[in-house]
Order: sequence, then structure tokens, then C-alpha cells
Amino acid sequence: MKRAFDILIAIAGLMALWPVLLAIGLAVRLDSPGPALHWSRRVGRDNAIFLMPKYRTMRTDTPDVATHLLEDPGRWITPLGRFLRRTSLDELPQLWSVLVGDMSLVGPRPALHNQDDLVALRTAAGVHRLRPGVTGWAQINGRDDLPIPDKVKLDAEYMQRRSASFDLMIILRTVLSAARGTGVSH
Repeated sequence: MKRAFDILIAIAGLMALWPVLLAIGLAVRLDSPGPALHWSRRVGRDNAIFLMPKYRTMRTDTPDVATHLLEDPGRWITPLGRFLRRTSLDELPQLWSVLVGDMSLVGPRPALHNQDDLVALRTAAGVHRLRPGVTGWAQINGRDDLPIPDKVKLDAEYMQRRSASFDLMIILRTVLSAARGTGVSH
């Protein structure tokens, strides 16, 4: 049931938003040199690596690490990138990942390929068995402000509480958070 819902929403979202997706892609290309999309190596279900698309919000020469690990994150983020991150519009291409089955609409956010500490804690908690999500319980409860052990606790809580109604509540709260631009530190 969850997978069918994911496919339906991904198709509807891609069809309804294609003009917005195209406009954002063009804006990214005009804002700074480089491609519109960044294909990030992420850890998915059962710790398998997959490529996750996002609109590029950082310079092309940015080191391949989590933003919070950069010495001065602000110097790497493009002018448009700040807005895209604050509004979470940079995440819209992930509807493709939902459509092809690498992601779900709701689940733990996929770790970067080199976030060994997060991957290890999720594996120990059994969270690695879940399909990662565009949004998740940890996302709406702190996002960038949460330490990794707290994210994993929230991911494990999500795993225990999973249901269609819980997912719907998370999606609605995500939309409200994105509209307010809350929880984004870079």
C-alpha cells in the first residue's frame, strides 16, 4: 500500500510540478557554473548505495562531505542555493527517486555515503531495513539541528510507529516546516 501511494504521489507531483522543476533547473544553471542537478551518493535500504538527485545548491568544487562538516559552509553555498535549502525546493528532484523505488515519501533521510557514524547507528537500531524518505520523523523534529544519536532515536521511533496516518501527518508537518524554512542551519 505504501509503495503504491509513493508511486501515485511521485507521478502526480512530477506531472503537476514539471514547469516549476524546469524553472528551478534553469535558475540554478544561471545562478552559478555547473549542472542544475547534483547526484549525491547516498545510503539506501539495507545500506545499498544509490544516486539521489537534488538541485545543486553548492559550488561544484565543494568537498563531498555533509554540510555541517565544512569549515565555512556559507562560502560554498550558491546565492540561489540558500533559498532552495531554506524552502526545501532543492529536494523536489527526489520525486524521481521515489518513482524508481530508491526512496519513499516518508522514511529516514538517506545518509551520505561517507557518514559511517550515522550508518552504523542506524544499522544497530535496524533502521537500515527501511526505504529512506524525502522527509521523515527526524526531519520535522529538528532537521539539521539534531545530533546524530537523536536522529537515529527518532528514526527508530518512526520504524515502530509506521502507519499511513503517521506518514500523512509527517508529510503535512513537512509542508508547514518547508513553508516556514525552519530547521535548516545552512
